[in-house]
Amino acid sequence: MAKNKSNLLPGVPRPLGATFDGAGVNFALFSEHAAGVALCLFGGTDGNDEISRIALTERTEHVWHAYLRGIKPGQRYGYRVTGVYDPAAGQRFNPAKLLLDPYARAIDREPNWHDSMLDYRIGPAADAHRPVTGHTIADSRNSARAMPKCVVVDSEFNWSGDVRPALASEDLVIYEAHVKGMTAQHRDIPARMRGTYAAFASQPVISHLTALGVNAVELMPIHQIAPERRLYSEGLTNYWGYSTIGYFAPDIRFASSRGLGAQVVEFKQMVKTLHQAGIEVILDVVYNHTGEGNELGSTVCFRGLDNRSYYRLRSDGSGRCEDFTGTGNSLDLTNPAVLQLVMDSLRYWVIEMHVDGFRFDLATTLARGARGEFGGSPFLAAIQQDPALRRVKFIAEPWDLGDHGYRVGGFPVIWKEWNAKYRDHVRDFWRGENNVIGEFASRITGSSDLYRAGGRSPLASVNFVTSHDGFTLADLVAYNVKHNEANGEGNRDGENYNRSWNCGAEGPTEQPEIKSLRAQQQRNFLATLILSQGVPMILAGDELGRSQRGNNNAYCQDNPISWLDWKNADWELIDFTRRLIALRHAHPVFRRRAWFTGNPPKRGRLKDLEWFRPDGAEMTAADWTVGYAKTLGMFLNGQAMSERDSAGMPLADDTFFLMFNAYREPMNFRLPPRRWGRRWTLVVDTANPRVEEGAKSYADSSLVAVEGRSIVALRRIEQA
Repeated sequence: MAKNKSNLLPGVPRPLGATFDGAGVNFALFSEHAAGVALCLFGGTDGNDEISRIALTERTEHVWHAYLRGIKPGQRYGYRVTGVYDPAAGQRFNPAKLLLDPYARAIDREPNWHDSMLDYRIGPAADAHRPVTGHTIADSRNSARAMPKCVVVDSEFNWSGDVRPALASEDLVIYEAHVKGMTAQHRDIPARMRGTYAAFASQPVISHLTALGVNAVELMPIHQIAPERRLYSEGLTNYWGYSTIGYFAPDIRFASSRGLGAQVVEFKQMVKTLHQAGIEVILDVVYNHTGEGNELGSTVCFRGLDNRSYYRLRSDGSGRCEDFTGTGNSLDLTNPAVLQLVMDSLRYWVIEMHVDGFRFDLATTLARGARGEFGGSPFLAAIQQDPALRRVKFIAEPWDLGDHGYRVGGFPVIWKEWNAKYRDHVRDFWRGENNVIGEFASRITGSSDLYRAGGRSPLASVNFVTSHDGFTLADLVAYNVKHNEANGEGNRDGENYNRSWNCGAEGPTEQPEIKSLRAQQQRNFLATLILSQGVPMILAGDELGRSQRGNNNAYCQDNPISWLDWKNADWELIDFTRRLIALRHAHPVFRRRAWFTGNPPKRGRLKDLEWFRPDGAEMTAADWTVGYAKTLGMFLNGQAMSERDSAGMPLADDTFFLMFNAYREPMNFRLPPRRWGRRWTLVVDTANPRVEEGAKSYADSSLVAVEGRSIVALRRIEQA
């Protein structure tokens, strides 16, 4: 493993990672507590031959660095780090373990579990469940052959003609999707391409999304992941990808070509193609923890580079990880170097990869301070002041598993949030729960109780009924309980309280009345979601009627349980969803930037929002307290909007009357008197999805039959 010293120069500590400049590569790696760092270069037919090991003798501000002339894109590399091995003190240095570069732009293969990835072996006096108590002995097995390798890449790409859609928040319709699951079974895409970045940007997918009216895709994690021992041993995998090990590296699982670094180019081309179709790309990112697991987990990157710097460790001297995430570890964003890693990664995906926003998994963990308190981390401030990031969208999953971890409504003004209260109360309303009508009304009007006091708008609320985590829409109306046996955990995993209702039978049925009710309930959920104030998010495949067979935690199912079933798609539901989204896009009254005031804009005018009982009377304070109430009339006045358009002109829209009936029996709703509208026309009826807009019209004060468990929406066509 000789090296030509004339090609070795000191290099510079910034930027971190492996940076190609046309003549060679600068390597820079952070480790505050290491005693030594060696750069390992690999070659050979399978890339596993260590052809050179170079001690990095230059160290600047805890960054070890060197410049190598003649190194080109495609070069495989990794690191070995020496130092104290004392797990109880949080020190886990072990030069037998090859380590990934946290800043690697590409990784050459999908990691597979091997026991040599453990940095410890248990001594004879050790407790197998408590290896980091002073009895742990460093494992001497060389992990290099089992480990994937980092790859030097050339950042050049032809972005010519790329225009970011830069959509206003009120115009967003988000579609949460998995890159592989979207196309793994799509018959109109060549088999060799299915499940890849290229397939996601193929014409069949683009056509589906644009016809549907979706203009933003929220991609489940595409950062490179690490293996998990249990899943690997049971023949499963982390399909969802919430086990990141490379925050700059697109996951090689989704590359159609196995060429070194090809996944980087393919990801960029996917983004460019989606942009050409007017679709933004939002990444689901996992900066709260890594794929190395707890102190019993693997040593493939951060643990071996500098365990004490990267991870939060307990203060009891055990060397164990703090775990706010339920995954075994939590990254320590109060450490400046770790915060820099996250910020550098975000800027990389915005500047170099042209993405349009991020959804932060378990974002509460990122905001925790040194004592675990919410808001004590510098992360939120760093995000808010960064000029490169202010142009993109930030969405928080506003909870974690630590103390006081549920922070819905608690993030700063520039953030949007997944609104779990919206999900829960909308589910409760449509399954017929009592005492929910007030919460339902609050959720569909933007959740002012959560966001208004903090200076945020209704658009802070990302509304969803389903997401990757939980039942699909079809399963929400077909199962009362989870069915996760395929996950190998005895059906103990996954949420037990799903707020679902199977409509009378558990799972598949041939009873026509149950099948009809389930279809109607799906339409109710979609209509509620798309016509609510806030930003709607649809789970990919819900519009197809996709089922996961009752599995509400399909994180390890890389198979048809999780993949979209295009062959059996419900085309009537697809068309109904398309018409709902078109209605939302056409009418700004459904996507207001300002809160409803409940007041008329001028004396003698109608209020911007009014609520009605089925008998046509306005709701009183007492009506909201009726526990059994399951009906609601909603008057949306498009002539009383306070917003202005981009040209500064006052926005005005049509006026709508929505009738929600969650009772099992039909209800006759009396329309408001003439003052609210002389004549109305039908636009949506979830009990009759094939009825076209305008097929029926109604005069003021007339009765409208609203079927049990359904929505009817009318548009005013003649004022008083």
